[in-house]
Amino acid sequence: MDDTAILKRRGYIMGINLGEGSYAKVKSAYSERLKFNVAVKIIDRKKAPTDFVEKFLPREIEILAMLNHRSIIKTYEIFETSDGKVYIVMELGVQGDLLEFIKTRGALKEDDARKKFHQLSSAIKYCHDLDVVHRDLKCENLLLDKDFNIKLTDFGFSKRCLRDDSGRLTLSKTFCGSAAYAAPEVLQGIPYQPKVYDIWSLGVILYIMVCGSMPFDDSNIKKMLCIQKEHRLNFPRSKHLTGECKDLISRMLQPDVNRRLHIDEILSHCWVQPKAWGLSSAAVNKEGESSRATEPSWTLEPGSEKKSATKVEPQEEAQPKTKPKEDTVQVARQSETVSISNEQLTKETEAGTPQQPPETHT
Repeated sequence: MDDTAILKRRGYIMGINLGEGSYAKVKSAYSERLKFNVAVKIIDRKKAPTDFVEKFLPREIEILAMLNHRSIIKTYEIFETSDGKVYIVMELGVQGDLLEFIKTRGALKEDDARKKFHQLSSAIKYCHDLDVVHRDLKCENLLLDKDFNIKLTDFGFSKRCLRDDSGRLTLSKTFCGSAAYAAPEVLQGIPYQPKVYDIWSLGVILYIMVCGSMPFDDSNIKKMLCIQKEHRLNFPRSKHLTGECKDLISRMLQPDVNRRLHIDEILSHCWVQPKAWGLSSAAVNKEGESSRATEPSWTLEPGSEKKSATKVEPQEEAQPKTKPKEDTVQVARQSETVSISNEQLTKETEAGTPQQPPETHT
């Protein structure tokens, strides 16, 4: 039977196509039981790479079945047919994904960004507390419900972290994700702490939320890596971002993994905390930060001679001469999924590496 007939037997009326790849596709459908529209990811085991079928798909199914958080796309049902097709019925993000939202409307105001970022951070804390890591956090994987609340999706590269005999998390050696959101240690092919990797991606997402552009140009990975390792970060002056917001982004986009914030520190940062949303930039250091004591303070005052942990330079100096408008997201390459080796930067489509299912633009 075809997909329409199979879904009909399970009580779903097939709708439009939402995305399609070489071995997976996403369809909308109406659930006669739930009485509302859902998204159905259909994966064909016969067409999928062996590595994906044997490792990544079982992980995704296991993790989706255990997650239950208001800011994570709900999974209603998972079933498989005898011919090797897997059907994952999920909550539908009716307002599309965050990337399209920002491309259409431009950068978010800080209050709106704070709300959405808090929802996302809460979802990541929930996962990290379960020792689950996402490893592919990006704006395309953040869907919006009818009220424009964040819903995290696509756990195709997620995994449950293992611990050694002393209880410490073991390092991950699978280099996956999207180059524009990947942490320096991943780009360098260094075994990494996956939770710490997720934090870097969160920093990129928040930057895009409030700036409407990418923090780094991923057209030249080696050059981008050098800039990241030097902790150089530029904010567009036209956005008039608060010092607290810049401070949080800088501490997430920290190349030193021992100084990068943890998820609990992000949620307790003064910019994220509701009680401190009205604080001025001058109050940041006075009130105290949630970050480690080793993190130096830095200023954003124009003309200041005090050295800061992050070089904050005019956005114009960091952009190419033919830069787009500041309110548009530079995303020509960010949807490419890559795998990084020590020898060279290679695309994820090489033999032996799993290809990611299609983006769930639901």
